[in-house]
Amino acid sequence: MKTASDFTSPPQDYNLIVPDGWFQLSLEPEERDRGIIALADRQFRGIDNAPQLKKELMRDLQRKAKEAYKVGGTEIYISTLTVGPLPLASSLLISIPALGEWPEVSDADELAEFLTGRRIAPGVENDELSVVPLTAAGKAVRHRRKEVADTTAQMGNTLPTTLLTHYVPIPATNRWLLLNFSTPMEPLADQMVALFDTVAGTLYWE
Repeated sequence: MKTASDFTSPPQDYNLIVPDGWFQLSLEPEERDRGIIALADRQFRGIDNAPQLKKELMRDLQRKAKEAYKVGGTEIYISTLTVGPLPLASSLLISIPALGEWPEVSDADELAEFLTGRRIAPGVENDELSVVPLTAAGKAVRHRRKEVADTTAQMGNTLPTTLLTHYVPIPATNRWLLLNFSTPMEPLADQMVALFDTVAGTLYWE
């Protein structure tokens, strides 16, 4: 849960439910290093012969955290779940675009129309954009797509990344909360997207 006290008016907080095993990492500069160390220690608990891999993980997390913070990111949830020896790699970045970055509209249909003209990008496949109802947060814009792997940015991953973004209107404002889900688990993409949709559906405002 991240405070939203600078949104001009109510609500003051958003809340959502994530699966057990998703690690919450604050992107605030004074907090993120401590969180990155804690996550790396958790991931490599009981593994003493891979210090270089641990360092690479921490560097990758630091880079991603800094990039996310620059574009309005407030926190990241990173999955530490596994099925047997297989990690269920996925993450959720929550962000609030800066004033002026999106049109000042509070209607999901209007935002969807705006985004339709911006979503053509190289390396993007299966691009789907729609307006959907969220149980407690009302109408939101849902954008699913698949990006070709960038091995330099994903620690050698060669699988495409499935991305799902829910643009949720912040009540009493013309601003939007973005729930940016991603997973490189291509064989399980549909199942992971179903999980992401479920998480988005739990969001509510106080």
